[in-house]
Amino acid sequence: MEKLLFGTGGSPHSSPTPTAIDGIKRIAELGLSCMELEFVYGVRMGEAGARLVAETARSEGVRLSAHGPYYINLNAREPEKVAASQQRILQTARIAAVCGAHSITFHAAFHLGDPPEKTYRAVKKNLAEVLSQLKKEKNPVAVRPEVMGKPTAFGTLDEVLKLCSELEGTGICMDFAHWHAYNGKANSYAEFASVLRQIKEKLGDQALADMHIHVSGIAYSKKGELKHLNLKESDLRYEELLRALKDYQAKGLLICESPSLEEDALLLQETYHKM
Repeated sequence: MEKLLFGTGGSPHSSPTPTAIDGIKRIAELGLSCMELEFVYGVRMGEAGARLVAETARSEGVRLSAHGPYYINLNAREPEKVAASQQRILQTARIAAVCGAHSITFHAAFHLGDPPEKTYRAVKKNLAEVLSQLKKEKNPVAVRPEVMGKPTAFGTLDEVLKLCSELEGTGICMDFAHWHAYNGKANSYAEFASVLRQIKEKLGDQALADMHIHVSGIAYSKKGELKHLNLKESDLRYEELLRALKDYQAKGLLICESPSLEEDALLLQETYHKM
């Protein structure tokens, strides 16, 4: 991508309706540049509607990503739950492609008491099967497991980077709020810059030139993420994060997931462009 684009996770609150089409139009009116389609409770969009979404996004100059359902666990005990999880990723990727979305993200798995190494093997095997199917279908959407914010969930920075380095067709969804919430410490320019260096070292220059980023304020405890907060109500040092993104010439989509959505997305965009 040519630059870092800012937008919201789902339609802005100020949209006339919460539909994707009204959301895209409102994103453009606000002067933002991207939006994440939220399929977190299931993919409930048909191909005809998706084609209208794609047409609207093209005409408004808005780039799209998509978030898969929450009900995904590639480390589930039951084979039928693994298969259902794989289908949810496939459904997300298929409809996202029709929408013209650039990438999809999802929460890959929970440990369920398993050692992290065992979870990793299960996630890698089961995601590889999804990627193989998408390759057969010639689906162009980038598949990006998300960095998570709880020790019970698969998705530390190291785990996602390793997975992406070993599975062709994957990329990282770098959720800086989750990463901060994981231990409550990673919250400085030096630490944000360290993440970007690791992404470059493990995945190459192209990974920094085509990022899928989530940012919000966040509340957390010793067990990790509790809930999202507005940036000014949280301790996330978002100015230092934006400085690191600018210094490392990160490009792609930055999706704001704060409760206020567009207010914080605009705050991030304005702060970034003033640097």
